[in-house]
Amino acid sequence: MKKRNEMMDRPVIDNDVREYLRTAQKQLDGEIGNIEKWANDKRVPIIPHETVTFFNWLLPLLQPKEILEIGTAIGFSAGLMIQASSPECHVTTIERNPDMIEKAKVNFKKMNIESNVTLLEGQASDWLEKLKEESVDFIFMDSAKAKYYDFFPHCYRLLKQGGVLAIDDVLQGGTILDDDEDVPRRRRKIHKKLNAFLDIVMDHPAFDSSVVPLGDGLLLITKRESFDFSFMLPEKTDQ
Repeated sequence: MKKRNEMMDRPVIDNDVREYLRTAQKQLDGEIGNIEKWANDKRVPIIPHETVTFFNWLLPLLQPKEILEIGTAIGFSAGLMIQASSPECHVTTIERNPDMIEKAKVNFKKMNIESNVTLLEGQASDWLEKLKEESVDFIFMDSAKAKYYDFFPHCYRLLKQGGVLAIDDVLQGGTILDDDEDVPRRRRKIHKKLNAFLDIVMDHPAFDSSVVPLGDGLLLITKRESFDFSFMLPEKTDQ
């Protein structure tokens, strides 16, 4: 029996259009294509193919040298971003799940990109505090959706001026607009935090932003000027 993932099966756009975008656009070949097929067959969440083809279009234009990824999973998106950028591209990627970490290491070896990747194991909140300000050209955040609000101030600080932050799965299968009482209790925290996050970033003067209806919604932000978003960080308590 295949694993069930409600948001994977609830497209923001029409089902027929979604399938067209996933099947009619250029497919991946080689080892990265094998990894994509394995993940889709096993129902392991990775970025959908319409986002894959978008990244293959976007990253050659941006030509990022330093990429930060929050949420390595099986390493597929890190491999894709390196392949779509340049041979000099380096990805620093953060993952806390031990099973995913081991799968990612295997896949990095299969894709022959070990020298282009630094895998940071542990909590993203711990690592993000340690990384250098304005040190990355492109950030891809695809982690726990309830943490987007908390991680954003760090991401904005780390991003160079003119750099791009891509944030996946911001529309929650189109339910992002639902009233709180209509959202199942198990998803209510995600719903509230995502809405609070979008309320801040959709029309902020420090950057340009756009939501692209790919997958479950891809939010793109271009940093135009520095801004202190530390008010969004959770308060630290003494132990």
